[in-house]
Amino acid sequence: MKTTKAMLLSILALIAMSFTTNSISDGIHNIDKGNSQIIWTGKKVTGEHVGTVALKSGQLQIVDGKLTGGEFVIDMASITSTDLEGEYLQKLNGHLKSADFFGVKTYPTATLKITRVVSKGIEGAYKVSANLTIKETTKAIKFDTQLTSEGNKVVAVSDITIDRSEFDVRYGSGSFFDNLGDKTIYDDFYLQIKLVTAE
Repeated sequence: MKTTKAMLLSILALIAMSFTTNSISDGIHNIDKGNSQIIWTGKKVTGEHVGTVALKSGQLQIVDGKLTGGEFVIDMASITSTDLEGEYLQKLNGHLKSADFFGVKTYPTATLKITRVVSKGIEGAYKVSANLTIKETTKAIKFDTQLTSEGNKVVAVSDITIDRSEFDVRYGSGSFFDNLGDKTIYDDFYLQIKLVTAE
């Protein structure tokens, strides 16, 4: 019985080790755009919309098996809703790309560049400081990131909350316009980011 229990514990330990950051090689790791994903959520008084936006490029920097830096570029022209279809989808997508929101013809990309990384004392868990640029406005933000490895690939997962009004995205904002009632769109929007490196 003790032998069986010891074997099970050994197997579980091996499985756990396979998902730690110990096997991550040092250096600059380019992001695999096809396997990475950014999901956005915007909320309003009457509900919410959810969608995706694609990565244009990116990289993560690893030193001694730990995250130390990185940056990525977002293709704002790719922004789309995933909770609508047909005419309503086209209408919302067009509005998001217009000057009311992200003005993608003038500002085709957004960027996030890591400025500081602090370990949270747990394997692969970090508090990240970064500069986010949207519509030529750059603001410092902070968020948590969990880093794991899958074979030779690095996987970074983050949930980020952003106040859009700080980046001149003010349409429907109750912070700037009065008497919007149930047409109010909340300032905070949310990004669920999963970055997977090419190798």
